[in-house]
Amino acid sequence: MSDPTPSTLSRRTRRRLIILGLLRACSSTVVLLALYFVVPLDRSDAIPIGASLALALVVLLGVAVWQMKATIRSSHPPIRAVEALGVTVPLFLLLFATSYFLMAQSNPANFSAGLTRIDALYFTITAFSSTGFGDITATSQSARLLVSVQMILDLLVLGLGVKAFVGAVQLGRQHHSSSTDTPTDT
Repeated sequence: MSDPTPSTLSRRTRRRLIILGLLRACSSTVVLLALYFVVPLDRSDAIPIGASLALALVVLLGVAVWQMKATIRSSHPPIRAVEALGVTVPLFLLLFATSYFLMAQSNPANFSAGLTRIDALYFTITAFSSTGFGDITATSQSARLLVSVQMILDLLVLGLGVKAFVGAVQLGRQHHSSSTDTPTDT
């Protein structure tokens, strides 16, 4: 027997699924934030920041692809897409926050002020939202380059990333409706 389609779900069941999906998305974000604040970063001098960020972005891309495939396979693609965004967007932001924090630790002249983990996260979010209050600025060429890379990737995440997840939801709906329309032998 297949899962009921979203249109055949009761209002109560649909609400429960949405609440559970939002709780999982929030839980993922909380876990990622907790990891950001507790993982020791003082032993990371062995790998250059640019190389570790490039590797982390490749991992992020893999996570995003895996999340999109999970959304397509899901019996409730919109809810699964919210959960997927609850992992990929915070992970994206935390990767840059970690990079900025490490850059500030390795050379305080990279930024206009010393960065704590909270400062680095704050700076990342202001760059992501394109608010840019100006209280923290990148002062070295390497920091400005990294912030420029983040801003370009921000546009890609907001444009192509969201479009990709919306497309995954549509594919998931098509996939799920075609599999429930097919008669089965029971």
